[in-house]
Amino acid sequence: MATRRKAKGKARAKRKKATVTKAAKRRKVARKARTTSKKTTTKLSPSASIKRTKSTVKTTIKPSPQSASREQRIGIVTHYYSHLSVATMRLESGTTLQVGDVIHIHGHTTDFTQKVDSLEVDHAPVTEVGPNDDFGLKVTEHAREHDTVFKVRS
Repeated sequence: MATRRKAKGKARAKRKKATVTKAAKRRKVARKARTTSKKTTTKLSPSASIKRTKSTVKTTIKPSPQSASREQRIGIVTHYYSHLSVATMRLESGTTLQVGDVIHIHGHTTDFTQKVDSLEVDHAPVTEVGPNDDFGLKVTEHAREHDTVFKVRS
């Protein structure tokens, strides 16, 4: 059986360099002269350069939640239903939550305070929930699972 040879393409012609005219050379020299004059800088004293470097240094300060004396941790968010804007929560032992209380929900990307308008346990409205209760709460902003819930003291 005969084998086919690989087809060879045409050799590419080498590209010729464009000849530079005298006018183009003058423009190039003039352009270099302009850029060097723009780049002239004044020398700063050593103390001035230190001040400049200090002003560009950025420090990050994490904002802390409200003071612990004003807030008491009462539970965590267990689930969030976005189409209803409802968060289910579990209270810790020794805590209660009533309609009318002010809560602060704080998490990695969540941080808002709101007044408790309605509480529901097993789809039944209640006025107060106790420890280890799973309950639903209408929230004003998006809450995420594992966000911490604080009760704000008046």
